[in-house]
Amino acid sequence: MLTCVIRYQIDPTKKVQFEEYCRNWGQAIPRCGADLIGYYAPHEGSSTLAYGIYNVASLADYEAYRVRLATDPLGRKNYEFAQKEKFLLREDRTWLKLASSPYGEGT
Repeated sequence: MLTCVIRYQIDPTKKVQFEEYCRNWGQAIPRCGADLIGYYAPHEGSSTLAYGIYNVASLADYEAYRVRLATDPLGRKNYEFAQKEKFLLREDRTWLKLASSPYGEGT
């Protein structure tokens, strides 16, 4: 299992648009085959950092998921929405693998 952590820098004056973007991914991502952990918008502290986190089984599964997401009607609409509204200033992806047992296992 691989976890993708997307770190966003967002325009703090467009937090409402970013939250709509998050809600749309909340529907499209699971439908297209990734295990969405969640999208996180600024609340306290930094007003510009936000995160999206999801799991996929492998990089091959990720590639297939990206194809489905690009052809998904809501996925396409969300990409276009982000381009039009320009609330994403930067987007970085980091791939992680779980290096410990889940909390509570083996106790």
